[in-house]
Parts: sequence; C-alpha cells; structure tokens
Amino acid sequence: MPKKKVYKAIRRTTGKGGNYRKTKSGAGMTKKGVKAYRKANPGSKLKTAVTGKVKKGSKASKRRKSYCARSLGQLKKSSAKTKNNPNSRIRKARKRWRC
Repeated sequence: MPKKKVYKAIRRTTGKGGNYRKTKSGAGMTKKGVKAYRKANPGSKLKTAVTGKVKKGSKASKRRKSYCARSLGQLKKSSAKTKNNPNSRIRKARKRWRC
C-alpha cells in the first residue's frame, strides 16, 4: 500500500515575519504566507490582495470585484459584534482590498 504524503501545517502567525497581517495593518495574508501556502499546495493559484489602482475590466479588477462580493456575504453572516466593529478582521481586509 502506498504511503500518503504528509504536508506540514502552515504557520498562522501574525506580525513581523509572519504569514498573516495583524488586524491593525489590514488583515489578510502576506507575500510570505502566500508563498508558504503555494509550496504546501502545489498547483494552487492563491494570490495576495489587489490593493492598488487597477484598470476597469482588467483581471485584477475582476478579482477585486469577486472578493468584495464573497467577503460581503461573510460579513453579513457574521455576528452583530463583528458586523458593527470597524476593527474586525473582515472589515479591515475589505478596506485593504478597497471594497
């Protein structure tokens, strides 16, 4: 029987050198975190946030629009405490993506 490949868990650390941004700095994954994820999951197409100015109709603008729609659904399903807190991770991430 062939052995299963065991993948090392991705560190979910925040702060300097971590894979995730602190809430104060906009939440979401860092470039380092995305790189670690893609290494652990070959063939993955995970990318970092679209934060800059983009042309209307470009791939990046479509990614942003898609993320904003998905994250709005997450925000609506979250608790009232999270919805109304301007410093919650989902709110900060949406602000970083310019939703």
